[in-house]
Order: sequence, then C-alpha cells, then structure tokens
Amino acid sequence: MDSATVARLIEINREFYTRFGDSFSATRQRIQPGVRRVLEKLRGDEDILDLGCGNGWFARELMKRGHRGSYLGLDFSLPLLREAEACAEGFSARFMQADLMQLSRISDQLSVQRWSVVTAFAVLHHIPSQALRLEIVQIVRSLLKPQGCFIHSHWQFLRSEKLKARVQPWEAAAVSGSDVEAGDYLLDWRSGGRGLRYVHHFSEEELQALAEEAGFEVQEVFYSDGETGDLGLYEVWQAVRN
Repeated sequence: MDSATVARLIEINREFYTRFGDSFSATRQRIQPGVRRVLEKLRGDEDILDLGCGNGWFARELMKRGHRGSYLGLDFSLPLLREAEACAEGFSARFMQADLMQLSRISDQLSVQRWSVVTAFAVLHHIPSQALRLEIVQIVRSLLKPQGCFIHSHWQFLRSEKLKARVQPWEAAAVSGSDVEAGDYLLDWRSGGRGLRYVHHFSEEELQALAEEAGFEVQEVFYSDGETGDLGLYEVWQAVRN
C-alpha cells in the first residue's frame, strides 16, 4: 500500500473518532464477554499498557477488581480520554494522548518500564497496511517484560449479515479500491449522524503469520462477543525468547 493511501485511511478514522467520539463512546459502556475472559486470566498485579484505551472502560473494570499493578492507557481521541480520566478516579491509572500510527516516536517514553501485558482491543483492525501493523507489533514486543503477553481482539464483522450490509464502496471516501489491501473495508456509521470508518478484517492465518514475523508465539485463540458469540477474534501472544 502506498503512503498516500495509508495517510488517507488514517485520516478517515481520525475524522470519524473526532466527530463521533461521544456517540461511539455511548455504545461502549459495558465490558465485552471476551474481555471478561481475558480479565479472568490476570493475577491482579500486572503492569498493563492499553493501546487504544478509548473511554477507559477496561481501566474501570480493572479498578472494580482491585487491580494492584500500574496501568497506562493510550488513545489519540481527546473526547474519549477526557471521559476515561473522569471515570477512573481512585485507581492508579494514567492516560496519554498518543497516535498509535506514530508509536515508534514515543516508544522510548513507554520503555522506561517494561510491561507485563500489552492490550489492544479492537485496535489493530484500524491500522492500515500490513507493513505498519508489523511495525507496531514489533514495538509492542520490545516493550514487554520477558514472558510478557500481548492480548488483542479483532472485529469479525463479515460473520454478520447485518454488519456486512454496512460495507460501503471505496469511492464514498475518495479512495480507489485497487489501492487498498486484501481484507480492507469501508464501513458506515449510523448513530448521531452518518460517518465512515476504515476496518481491516483479520483471519487466524493472517494473525499467525504476523505473530511469527514479529517474534511472537500464539498462546491462545478464541471467539466471543456479539449476538452470535463470534464477532470478536481474541488472541494471546507471548514473545519468543531471543
């Protein structure tokens, strides 16, 4: 994918979350079943870096469970971060505005400490191009403690006929379909106005290849969420020792 197309897809999502941050947040007020399953795996003392923390729903759930480890949430959306900060009082959570597309520029700040767990719930599917996703995952590996885990989820919207109906032609966003990669889609948004989002649909095979190239072993794969219980693909990766 050329740099101009990458920039345009990033712009589409930045415009979406800037314009619809509040209405999007209103649809993310409860923890997903798959994330609850992830939470059950935690001891409670892990140092957690949460990429794409949004309105802080994961931090609030950790707070409810008395999590003792440190927590840092990153997101580029100020409306979502303001909500996160307001709802996580009394918990040792920190939040930082950061564009994950520029994660390499702040990796030194993030590596002051090593993280037991890095999470990215419904985040990587908004990262355009295989090359950029690989770069981000490689940085994640460098931030983890030995035996640390990278836990992430991906929207499986093509499993739902209702969601597939929201797929829009690339021309609606002034993008040529010949310039995007296999698995890339443009979906509409219908709450609080009409909007568009760029989303990549991952397969297990694609994620396996990404893990291997970035130096991870896939420890667990499971599906959860949605009316059918399979609209979220969750994976737990562990860094391979050098």
